[in-house]
Amino acid sequence: METGKYYLKSNVAIEALVDKWYAWAHLVSPTTAARNIKNRHIKILESYLKNPKIHAAAVKKPEMLGGPFIDYNGGRTEELQILLDETKRKRANMLELDKAIDELNELLINEAIGYSLEPLYDKIPEQLKGYVELYYDLNNKPNFRFFEALLYKSEYYDESSQSISLQLVDSDDGRSFVLSTPRLEDEHLIHIDISFRDNLIDKLFRMKKNPGDYQEIKEALNIKPEQEELFKSYFTKTPPPAYKKYSGNGIRTRYFGHACVLVETKEISILVDPVISYDGYDTDVNRYTINDLPEEIDYVLITHNHQDHVLLETLLQLRHTIKNIVVPCSSKGNLQDPDLKLMFNNIGFDNIIELTDMESISLPKCTITGIPFLGEHSDLDVRSKLCFHVELHNEFKVLFAADSCNIQPEVYKRVHQILGDIDVLFLGMECDGAPLSWLYGPLVSGKIERDMDQSRRLAGCNFSQGNNLVDVFNPKNAFVYAMGLEPWLKFISSIEYTDESKPIIESNKLIEYCIEKGIDAERLFGEKTIEY
Repeated sequence: METGKYYLKSNVAIEALVDKWYAWAHLVSPTTAARNIKNRHIKILESYLKNPKIHAAAVKKPEMLGGPFIDYNGGRTEELQILLDETKRKRANMLELDKAIDELNELLINEAIGYSLEPLYDKIPEQLKGYVELYYDLNNKPNFRFFEALLYKSEYYDESSQSISLQLVDSDDGRSFVLSTPRLEDEHLIHIDISFRDNLIDKLFRMKKNPGDYQEIKEALNIKPEQEELFKSYFTKTPPPAYKKYSGNGIRTRYFGHACVLVETKEISILVDPVISYDGYDTDVNRYTINDLPEEIDYVLITHNHQDHVLLETLLQLRHTIKNIVVPCSSKGNLQDPDLKLMFNNIGFDNIIELTDMESISLPKCTITGIPFLGEHSDLDVRSKLCFHVELHNEFKVLFAADSCNIQPEVYKRVHQILGDIDVLFLGMECDGAPLSWLYGPLVSGKIERDMDQSRRLAGCNFSQGNNLVDVFNPKNAFVYAMGLEPWLKFISSIEYTDESKPIIESNKLIEYCIEKGIDAERLFGEKTIEY
């Protein structure tokens, strides 16, 4: 390849991997990682190796999309057996940690019956001693919390388990559902053994907009000779389209797909729940991409800790552009609610701001307020979730409600008494939602009864909950979003709708309701620019 400056093509994707599995926040935090390794990854691998044909058949059925099935068409069993064996050997300490969590649960069930917990500290499994505090709630139910910051400094946080893979995305259907299939060697992928915090990731992805030295980045990443032809194909001399900064006196919002919205004035840029698509290939659906983002993003807002809202694939690419990330404060130590600030700090983000309910960041001509986020977490005690109220120019108000489920309208009536009417509402209405076990199953001790599991959903607002929210806040515009509709989201959301799907029916009813009230409303899809 000739010397000189090159751009990284805009459709080069990075997949962050833990033990060769697609990484999300629960694979970074040590305790949730241990539970997922044992109760998700190993179970899926063992199931596949026992009967590959069942997995091959399941991944072809649309109704099984997103299930615990490996998508290698019944093949590559030898490599998957090696991965299973290596996981058990290299991650033996994590399997012991998982076992210790179960033992601690059993200890509390059997021996914490209302008397002092002090004698039980000696009985805590060795792997957990020094990492947990025991407590009762006010109903005398025992529980424990982790000192999560200590766990990140322990043997249980091992950056050597982290790696990345690089690939060219050449179609919206190019990747099957990623959370159930480990990333084996592939002629279309380049695996690189570096940790998520490594600043070489920033150096590489700066080249999407600013040309860099190809030879220098190739050597820094230790690209093997047999990989170089593929690596060369990731680069071009052609510059990307120039980003045109918003310079008007009002506000511009751009919908990037799913729950990702960019809000801009000429003074500030705010990006909510970054999930950015790729371009460089033919598609029937227009979309904004990384080329439609500013060189610097003042604030990234994260509404909650689910893999389609904390997408490491996008966030690692944008890390060098982000000045601040605002995250909801967690419950500080509960297994099911790992600390987002700690997670981000440990993978190379040092610009994290935590907010809790009704707490604000006040800036010239902009105030960002976290407001309560109800439900959508299968009735678990998860605190790391916020809706965001953004006020611009001291008069224009936008509410991002993401997947919040308005199960108690009085909450938002009380919020309205403080913050008043809004101009724009972004509301998630994926009101079917997966059951408790789909996301949180690996964390739960013991069997979840099927009827209980199905009743506890990861669901957003239905029509009645949505129209209550509209009635409370009186928006001028209402947009249904965060539905997983876009074709490029199947690899992470696994959602397919028909006209008969409940979320489509319910959101259609809400849009009709808004229009009857004189409110401009639509369900967003692909891309959308609105200027105020």
